[in-house]
Amino acid sequence: MFFFMTIDEQRTRTEKSNDSTLIEFILLGFSDISRHQGLLFGMFLLIYLTILMCNSIIILITRTDPALQTPMYFFLSNFSVVEICYVTVTIPRMLVDLYNQKGNISISECATQMCFILMLGGTECLLLTAMSYDRYVAICNPLHYALVMNHRVCVHLVASCWLSVIPVVIGQTYQIFSLRFCGSNRINHFICDIPPVLKLACGNTFINEIAVYVVAMVFVMVPFVLIIVSYGKIICTILKLSSAKGKAKAFSTCSSHLIVVVLFYGTASVTYLQPKPDQSESIGKLLSLFYTILVPLLNPIIYTLRNQDIMMALRKLLSKMLT
Repeated sequence: MFFFMTIDEQRTRTEKSNDSTLIEFILLGFSDISRHQGLLFGMFLLIYLTILMCNSIIILITRTDPALQTPMYFFLSNFSVVEICYVTVTIPRMLVDLYNQKGNISISECATQMCFILMLGGTECLLLTAMSYDRYVAICNPLHYALVMNHRVCVHLVASCWLSVIPVVIGQTYQIFSLRFCGSNRINHFICDIPPVLKLACGNTFINEIAVYVVAMVFVMVPFVLIIVSYGKIICTILKLSSAKGKAKAFSTCSSHLIVVVLFYGTASVTYLQPKPDQSESIGKLLSLFYTILVPLLNPIIYTLRNQDIMMALRKLLSKMLT
């Protein structure tokens, strides 16, 4: 995505006349700050390794510690798996482009990356909704919590979060890459995301933009509304508690999830609810950088530092490793 080869040389390889169809794109990435490619490479590599390590630790302790064998931590471990997959689809490609100082990507590779980004992003939205439902049942209906959120229900919820997204994402990716791309082959982005790719399509993309809106409404806005409704009822229930300690504990168990929801949905909704042409390229890259890299970096830190059960499990794990 960053490169020193002249634009003319790359365009002769991948860009033809306006009447010809492109077979390759060039991810420009952050070419406007090309002097800092070494710094960016080191920073992104460190962030990637940190995300892998932190989420792997969460998966390990939630699967092995008996005190964490609850639906809340079952969802959290699956959320960490999604986070690992999500950054693996984006950051390694960025690192390769930084190292090679090129940004060439075939249309099939671009379509594959977009498909996985959308699939994992949609799964993350639905998992956050399932986690909010778990908190709603735990706080608003505690007497029936074990019955309602049994292991079978949790497995079905996680499976539906993964499987329901796949056909929609494949269909949307196919629809976008069925368009004809001609003229410029330069994507002013560091990943193959919907808004910058649509800008390179020839002809009218109105139907594709409407499809993006519809899918964004289904997998971004509807889950977000459900989360807001769940937390509205949770807050009302908490405020009715007579014990100040009980209120603090209830708020503590929900605050981490709520912070993650605000961070993720805030940037994702702005990006996909205005796919083209309202969003400037620089703002689009900044938002994408936020929800593809910064949010996955912050999520395990938020869940770890604000959760006493995970901190205790982590201390146990460290003590076992040191003895």
